[in-house]
Amino acid sequence: MARDQYLRAHLMGIDTHEEPIVFMRDDCAICRAEGFTANTRLQIRSDNRNLIATLHTVSADVLPGGVIGFSDSAWAFLNLAAGQEVEVRHAPLVHSLSSLRKKIYGSELNEREISGIIRDISRRLYSDIEIAAFLTACATGGINRPETRALTDAMVMSGNRLQWPGYPRVYDKHCIGGLPGNRTTPIVISIVSAAGLVIPKTSSHAITSPAGTADTMAVLTEVDLSLRELQQVVLNTGACLAAGGRVGLSPTDDILIRIERALNLDSEGQLVASVLSKKVAAGSTHVLIDMPVGPTVKLRSRENAERLSRLFSAVAEDLGLELRCIVTDGSQPVGFGIGPVEEARDVLAVLHKQPEAPVDLADRSVLLASRLLAMASGEDDQHCEEEARELLQSGRALRQFERICAAQGGMKAFRDARYSAPLKAGRSGTLVTMDNRRLAQLAKLAGAPSSPNAGLRLHVKLGESVTEGQVLATLLADSPGELTYAQEYFRRNHKLFYVGEPGE
Repeated sequence: MARDQYLRAHLMGIDTHEEPIVFMRDDCAICRAEGFTANTRLQIRSDNRNLIATLHTVSADVLPGGVIGFSDSAWAFLNLAAGQEVEVRHAPLVHSLSSLRKKIYGSELNEREISGIIRDISRRLYSDIEIAAFLTACATGGINRPETRALTDAMVMSGNRLQWPGYPRVYDKHCIGGLPGNRTTPIVISIVSAAGLVIPKTSSHAITSPAGTADTMAVLTEVDLSLRELQQVVLNTGACLAAGGRVGLSPTDDILIRIERALNLDSEGQLVASVLSKKVAAGSTHVLIDMPVGPTVKLRSRENAERLSRLFSAVAEDLGLELRCIVTDGSQPVGFGIGPVEEARDVLAVLHKQPEAPVDLADRSVLLASRLLAMASGEDDQHCEEEARELLQSGRALRQFERICAAQGGMKAFRDARYSAPLKAGRSGTLVTMDNRRLAQLAKLAGAPSSPNAGLRLHVKLGESVTEGQVLATLLADSPGELTYAQEYFRRNHKLFYVGEPGE
């Protein structure tokens, strides 16, 4: 390859999330010679790494001659150094795109075809548009049980896979999501690992919600553990409460989720493959799935939950996993806090058995923990529920939680939000409904999860009587601009809290 196909690397400092973007001058000699224009797909080679990236062209005053700019994700993927020479050429033909076109036209894909698509996505050979086409084809045409199994296997193979020698049973739990404040995981893991279950729990940081388990735990202890650190925590305590990013479990799933959320797609097959791929990669053998059902969460009806449960169970059986699904109430947020710090307050209140601890969060955590205990012992649910509650009430769950946090680097202190504003009832009556999706959006507009202290603190629950002017919730933010923005959203969405007559 001629030396004139090489350019010096420059970090642009532009975050394009996971989509790799490169920037070249519009008068670049390579662009003219090769016919590169904006949105051309290029192959960038550096040492032993290859990347397919989308080209954006810039004017001559943005970059000096002989230089190619990189987005943050493209720079990190190639592990570049400033001024390092990289080779630029046309992107090669991506053969799995023929399988993608086959799926777009409604055909069933075999294991080899699905594996090829996922492998090429993981190698960054697909553009965001091509990933979106794959996800849309799966959502509109559907993927059947064999395809879902193949998709799960392919996503497991895209990253690391944990093994736990000496532990024949490894447990995990997952919530389908969409329910603000549903921060049961730290409590459940503390209860069941105090009972002796091995449960290495990894969670994602929030993508479109005001807090994920990793965000809440990050205000309490270290969560971004390396693979070796995570394994050591589990060996020491039987559990962990870590973020999954550095561990590299099913990393291609994170790419798919990013596009899926942007498209607002919820393909059942993709959801099952997403969840189970990470459980298999984590080395789990027994999995509990929490399925909140309500008018403003992901699963709107019990019928939808039961259909999804059947698909989960079928694919889990194919994978050799023992799985149990449990349908729970998704009519209103769980606990009082929405946002990382506020949800952490609720978790600590339940573990410390404080008088103001949210009863619904404690009861829900005990319920879920009992189902895991039942999977382990074979005892009936009622007996295991009594065992789970005793583990919580006796303080054993708290001591186990503290052990886990100590093993992950120790407990952290957190502070209050700098700004707050009351959200008041516009009339007297009964709180009939709360809109989970809009409450989550309200907390995000206030700054959560980027500002861990931002979010909401609820003061009422469904069915309670309220009077005009009563504070329904306190809005929390770390900047006056975000507080004002969120307040305006509240004023425009009157049915976010709907006060009316019972039965309305």
